Amino acid sequence: MTTSVLWLRRDLRLADHPALLAARDQADEVVPLFVLDDALLGPSGAPRRAFLFRCLRELDARTGGALRVVHGRPEEVVPAVARQVGATGVHVSSDHGPYGRARDARVHDALGDVPLVATGSPYGVTPGTLLKDDGSPYRVYSPYARAWRARGLHSPALTPRRVAWTDGGVRADGVPDDPDLGDVRLPDVGEEAALARWKAYVADGASGYHEVRNDPGADRTSRMSPYLKYGCIHPRTMHAVLGDDDGARTLADELVWRDFYADVMWHRPATARDDLNPALAGLEYDEGPEADRRFAAWAQGRTGFPIVDAGMRQLLGEAYVHNRVRMIVASFLTKDLHLRWQRGARHFMQHLVDGDLPSNHHGWQWVAGTGTDASPYFRVFNPVTQGLQHDPTGDYVRRWVPELREVPGKAVHTPWELPGGLPEGYPERLVDHAAERTEALARYARVKEGR
Repeated sequence: MTTSVLWLRRDLRLADHPALLAARDQADEVVPLFVLDDALLGPSGAPRRAFLFRCLRELDARTGGALRVVHGRPEEVVPAVARQVGATGVHVSSDHGPYGRARDARVHDALGDVPLVATGSPYGVTPGTLLKDDGSPYRVYSPYARAWRARGLHSPALTPRRVAWTDGGVRADGVPDDPDLGDVRLPDVGEEAALARWKAYVADGASGYHEVRNDPGADRTSRMSPYLKYGCIHPRTMHAVLGDDDGARTLADELVWRDFYADVMWHRPATARDDLNPALAGLEYDEGPEADRRFAAWAQGRTGFPIVDAGMRQLLGEAYVHNRVRMIVASFLTKDLHLRWQRGARHFMQHLVDGDLPSNHHGWQWVAGTGTDASPYFRVFNPVTQGLQHDPTGDYVRRWVPELREVPGKAVHTPWELPGGLPEGYPERLVDHAAERTEALARYARVKEGR
């Protein structure tokens, strides 16, 4: 009787799972393994940890209780499990993040003669695959997307009818209890929930996605990002059922953005911490107690700008923020408050249930003007204009900012203009947007001119 190990990471599913098929085909039995790695758990906030733990419990049930969840260093745990069960191989979906690549290299070395076999990846097109004609990587989305579409996608991998799961006699630590979430409500977890949500969304909402995706009050986005984060569904599965109307094409573009950001970080792993555009490394940011006070007001949703405050309170209430609003609050932090994008990115990773390093950090850099946008520095979102344009009824603000719930219509975006003054409990504006926009542009001009 031969045994293989399926080391799960960001692929917590059974369908469209090439590494699972490889593990099954190599041996008579398969030991499913998940390693609780402090290097990844530490930076994760309570929502991500809770979502992960619930996904693991769901997957354990679907493997008949065979899933082994072991706490420790992967380079120690994985070889130990492989030796205990006499594994013919350890199978994984390839990891392309800076930490994951280094970790897998350590595990590969520690396994010795037992092969670490990577089959498939968490992306539609594996990072590092697409290059320009001169062999260099893409830095701008549009040409990357053209190359992505020209390449096309494989069909989803077959779902195995039967896998001989076994725990291999491996001692497991089990899935930890959920951390305290307070009042945060998370979405349903696991592969079945992901497939059901995607099927329902494609049937009911995808065709109009291009028309409503920027309206946070409508709440008509797919909300699939947590499932993609942990691989409860593969993007291939999602692309396979999309049609070819305007909404479906726009949805597909969003999945391509995910591949693009992962590709950028694969080629430039230092962008997990630093600016993609080194020319802006000297950009001036505010530091000190006043900067910290302003950051705290932003994080609490107390800036005095309703659309910004609504977004930050949605983050605290749902561990999620609508994508358009993510851009608005990021622009406010970096260009109105003149704070480093890294502070905002870390805050998001602590509170988002879908916190994904490449998408989060490069999304922040795109807005901050230090990333992949071809001409970014002069884009400074006006929070009032953005609110009026994308939340024209004011429903989104009224949902998340109870102090403004009685303010009718568009007036909710300019409460300082109300005849009776600001409603009780709502703060004065933290800054003068017009003045801070001028200051932001001056700082960009100085660094671009080398001053």
